Amino acid sequence: MGPASKTTAADKGVPGRARSDDERANPSSTPTLDEVIEDRVSRRSILKGAMATGALGGLSALGASVRQSEAGEKGKFSFVEVHRGVDDTHHVAPGYRAEVLVRWGDAVTPGAPAFDPQAQTPSNQLHQFGYNNDFIGFAPLPRGSGASDRGLLCINHEYTNEELMFPGKGRADKWPFDNVSNAQVEIEMAAHGGTVIEIARDARGRWQTVTNSRYNRRITPLTTEMALSGPAAGHRRLRTNAEPTGRRVIGTLNNCAGGMTPWGTWLMAEENFHFYFDSRTPGSRGTVPDPALFGHAERINYARLGIPGRGMGWSRHKPRFDIDSEPHEANRFGWIVEIDPYDPASMPVKRTALGRFKHEGAEVVTNGDGRIAVYSGDDQRFEYLYKFVSSRRADNGSSSTGSSVLDEGTLHVARFDADGSLTWLPLTHGMGPLTDANGFAGPADVLIETRRAADLLGATPMDRPEDIAADGARGKVYVMLTNNKKRTADQVDAVNRRAGNLWGQVVEITVSDNDHASLKNRWEIVVEGGDPKTTGSGWHPDTSPDGWFACPDNAALDSAGRLWIATDQGKNWHKASGAADGLWALETEGTQRGRGRMLFRTPVGAELCGPCFTPDDKTLFVAVQHPGADGTKNYSGFARRSTFEDPATRWPDFSPTMPPRPSIVVITRNGDGRIGG
Repeated sequence: MGPASKTTAADKGVPGRARSDDERANPSSTPTLDEVIEDRVSRRSILKGAMATGALGGLSALGASVRQSEAGEKGKFSFVEVHRGVDDTHHVAPGYRAEVLVRWGDAVTPGAPAFDPQAQTPSNQLHQFGYNNDFIGFAPLPRGSGASDRGLLCINHEYTNEELMFPGKGRADKWPFDNVSNAQVEIEMAAHGGTVIEIARDARGRWQTVTNSRYNRRITPLTTEMALSGPAAGHRRLRTNAEPTGRRVIGTLNNCAGGMTPWGTWLMAEENFHFYFDSRTPGSRGTVPDPALFGHAERINYARLGIPGRGMGWSRHKPRFDIDSEPHEANRFGWIVEIDPYDPASMPVKRTALGRFKHEGAEVVTNGDGRIAVYSGDDQRFEYLYKFVSSRRADNGSSSTGSSVLDEGTLHVARFDADGSLTWLPLTHGMGPLTDANGFAGPADVLIETRRAADLLGATPMDRPEDIAADGARGKVYVMLTNNKKRTADQVDAVNRRAGNLWGQVVEITVSDNDHASLKNRWEIVVEGGDPKTTGSGWHPDTSPDGWFACPDNAALDSAGRLWIATDQGKNWHKASGAADGLWALETEGTQRGRGRMLFRTPVGAELCGPCFTPDDKTLFVAVQHPGADGTKNYSGFARRSTFEDPATRWPDFSPTMPPRPSIVVITRNGDGRIGG
């Protein structure tokens, strides 16, 4: 997501708080990935036969002709697909169970009050499961055991939908709502952040939460103190009136995807933090460097990020979110946060060495030499793909989040070239244009203004790089590019045939010799999203009408290295696929490469997030976010925006006293067995 110069009431199904990833905040003229693919294909005449049949998958000389001849070969996945469609509930493939494990408002900490949406309070919400669950990580119990029957779920809570959370908000066309009270703002703050909750599988094979667990914890921007570490910690641009050291901050915001480290900690990505920062200056708008802000100390930095974002309206009650009152507070967000779920008394730490931008996730890989690589996408149209490589080896036995290998290393940004090569450009102060002459007085400035530094290095603007899944053993890194409807007609060619790309694509990066520290890799396209008959490319001929997807967002690899993809079509689901979001298995190897199968489908208005497997692959956790929110005006038989009183679905309770509730769903096979066959 990213800033928008103008917002519309229904983007992402969140009235007025637009999916600002639709807009371009990047002024760079560097060729986009679309243009690079076009250039690359024009140089590789060997692909002409493949292009003629519409097959992109891999951009290899094998192309569609080979895949057509091998269409009868059986794939690795063996389950009967769920049918595409849209209605008010969830669906899972035959032979599988999909059960709600924990919902917004359910008890997390011991003694948590019962959930009453008509009488919610900030103190209640601090002890209950938060809203809009996104990333899920599984931490086995005991630590380091590899157990699959008991563990801790580490769950991000990305944002809140006031119109579905609170009575009386109506169908506003303009956000933020004018009638949100201080108490409601504090409820929202308490519903953000993250949850650690213990779960266990009983003798029947059913999963339950353990509500009296000593590990259970809520992490929020309302109360949770965090440390800042790494090169930017203590810098003057991170100091505020309320906290003049620049080394402490209260909370974390807009936590989208994330990651788990080899030493058992949880990484939370801060994505659209710009939404929360506003200005009292009359007429100031997010996403443009308003004249009223020309004198602001961070005007260039904030303009590049779309601040003020005017998405939440918290600054009306909380001056820390007013950039006139606290001009540096926004610089304390946009980082990766590390948390030790096994130590509920530990202080979370924001690792500034990993850069500041709208992080979608933090995919961690152990390099061949023992160092750590962390991949992260900047989720906005025409933004970049990043990789951090630690300077020293990881201590996998460490349980501390105080001093970390993630504090020392080099951040890189990706440039995709037309010959199929990928070059990682180091974001190192003093190298190339990253000097004082361009406003970077030291390493901290490069990290605080990561986007601007990447602009100057000539990184490749991409189509909303979101989640990343990496298989260190096979040397494969899969990047989800969700969509880019801003692609113009003059970018269309035989391979990139779609102006206004609503469907997205999956990029595969190949890393040689398990060297994720290398500055050179290779890249290919696996599939372009969309119906293979009309818009999508690279799909295997055996892909069924239910097996293709649009708008890949989150991704996971099971223990066999098989790729699973969750989708987020937003309000445009009726245009992108005509069906609800869900979870697909996608073949990436051999003659079945490019074949998809649909395992799970969400209720109307929801997106699917955070797919996460237990180590034995017998349980799959998924997050159903904002049910009843996205694009309900296009839901036949409802055809209006949802509200608390009048939602498009009341999933998962289907009770007239309950609004729709974001929830974690646990998927298992009937009679036990590995997910996906």
